[in-house]
Amino acid sequence: MDDTSPPEAFEKLERRLPENCVEYMLFVLDSNANLEGRKLLSSLESVRKAAVQLAEKLTKEYIWQRGGFDIKLRREDGLLFLHGTTDYSDSVEDEWLIVYILREVTKSFPNLWVRAFDSDGEFLLVEAAGVLPKWINPEIDAHRVWIHNGQLLLIPVDGDKGKPGLLTLPQAVDFLQSNPRALAHPSFVEEEAFYRLQKYPGHITASLHHSCITIPRKLAYILHAVPKSAAPAVEAFYLREPLAMKPLMTATSRTAPTTLAFPPTDLITVSIKLTKVLYAQLKFQPFSSIPPIWAQVLGPAERAATSKSATTEERKTFSRLETGMKISVGFELLSHNAATKDVRAAREVVIMLEDLAEDGDSVLPSNDDIKAWPHHDRDDDESWMDIDFNEFEKELEGRKRSAPSSSSRQKAADGVGFGDATTQADLRKMVERFEEFLNDDKAGVEGAEMGDSDDDDSDWDDDEDHSSDEDKEVSFDENEFARMMREMMGMPSGEMPASTTGGGNRKSDPRVIGDADMLDSTSENAKHEDEEEQIRSLTRQMETELNEHGALKLDATTEKPKALEGKSNEPIEKTTSPMGSKGKETARTGGIDAEEEDSDEESGDEEVDIDYNLAKNLLESFKSQGGLAGPAGNILGMMGMQLPRDEDEVEVGEEEVSGPSGAKGKGRKRQTQQWL
Repeated sequence: MDDTSPPEAFEKLERRLPENCVEYMLFVLDSNANLEGRKLLSSLESVRKAAVQLAEKLTKEYIWQRGGFDIKLRREDGLLFLHGTTDYSDSVEDEWLIVYILREVTKSFPNLWVRAFDSDGEFLLVEAAGVLPKWINPEIDAHRVWIHNGQLLLIPVDGDKGKPGLLTLPQAVDFLQSNPRALAHPSFVEEEAFYRLQKYPGHITASLHHSCITIPRKLAYILHAVPKSAAPAVEAFYLREPLAMKPLMTATSRTAPTTLAFPPTDLITVSIKLTKVLYAQLKFQPFSSIPPIWAQVLGPAERAATSKSATTEERKTFSRLETGMKISVGFELLSHNAATKDVRAAREVVIMLEDLAEDGDSVLPSNDDIKAWPHHDRDDDESWMDIDFNEFEKELEGRKRSAPSSSSRQKAADGVGFGDATTQADLRKMVERFEEFLNDDKAGVEGAEMGDSDDDDSDWDDDEDHSSDEDKEVSFDENEFARMMREMMGMPSGEMPASTTGGGNRKSDPRVIGDADMLDSTSENAKHEDEEEQIRSLTRQMETELNEHGALKLDATTEKPKALEGKSNEPIEKTTSPMGSKGKETARTGGIDAEEEDSDEESGDEEVDIDYNLAKNLLESFKSQGGLAGPAGNILGMMGMQLPRDEDEVEVGEEEVSGPSGAKGKGRKRQTQQWL
């Protein structure tokens, strides 16, 4: 790239929204253009206060995954409006909760117009893709979707000014202000786009999960005071790095009280509140590199829970302690890196830790104080995390199920099935949309056909005559095609039956063809034979050259290089294969058995060095990850391979195994081959 490129080139680049982020804009517009200056500022401030108050009211007990609802005044392209961006991370429900809040705000302000979009663009139209009108598509949908008075409105293509199909933000705002009556309000699109909003506001409470865990008393005190701090702590644990774990891995019983903010001392069992997404991330995140200071506490509980005589209470005790260890590690990481996070809850945790350092542990709650907390012992059912694949298959059947049994109807009435009622409704909706797409005759490989534009029709008309002339010159000879395919596959090129095609019948019957036609066909056949002979000659040359380099040898045996002759430590008789390959060592035994396989494997040690080194490097990289996410684990995971944990602590390369023939082979290579 030329470093002298003008700055204007960067201004033309389209600003892209980061992944997992939703952006929203709130405009106060008046068709009489009476809102300007201070009046506009006052109106925007009123909208901002109302939106913030509504969000705080709805999400008072809610825990945002990463970012919450937040709007500020912004000026852009000569427009003054309220703007906000929220990073919803792995919780898509946060995005739809924001859409619900925005839609409810528009119902209170008749002059308020709201636009919401994410990294996928107009995601409301994506949600209603199956019922969109033909005139709108992803190329022209930008700035056309607006929420007003709780309704979903679209700016039609006919109202564009300037370049057809494309619409800028100032043009869209100008259209809304000057001609709001021309907006399209397709009710079926609105119903599909707002389908997920039907479960709100009840879903805000339903998405929370309370669970009893065993954690330090200090952590219980902080979680009770700042419950929203659980989200950044779980994220810190979920996205932890080996370098950040160093203080925990090096802490001992003597140094932990001074080096760790939450050492595993003075443990209590108390109920904490998380969203279901956060709890699932915490519960199912593998954590093999347990800090030694926590292993001392977790070890006895794990042995008791995994013994044959373990009781349900012992298993529950271990599960609570393991989950408490994970969130304690997350808060430990959060306390060390709070300065790098722009999260209010993280800063509040640091302030509380500083106050505790000054006041001492005397301010921590006692057991009686904890019992007075609301929901201090609430332990919700975790069956929503269990997937019954039989129930899942039944839900996928959807409307195709005919005459369900009485037991099935009873389960549906009792709410028993795959997931909760909301999950079942979403799954049925997904299946219905998929079936509609499959049954849509207009749908192609790239999606539903939106119809050809006028320009495409005119281009087609211009090229129609030309393409028809080309079609006349194109012919297809089935016999010739079959013969060429036989030659390519190495099969004998026999004569095809004359009755296969009409052309064959015509050539087989001399009475049908005139003398001139016979002469023409004879000359054409001679020309074809010359071309075929040239192709055969070229094919023979290519085959000879490929055979010289061994590219066409498809047998599983591989020749051993000359440089490897005589390197075997065992007295093995050498024979030369009939094909003349040198250095091929085989053990003369009575037959092909396990001993011969072992001797071939041992004699080919040097041949697999390249593959062995690759496997060895992958295993070492996987081991260095310490049970965390890393490049080796990700690569092997994408290939569908999952390596076992290194639980036996056997050093690679030290173990040697003796084969049946008495020759020793390195155990590490066999172990590597087993894993792979």
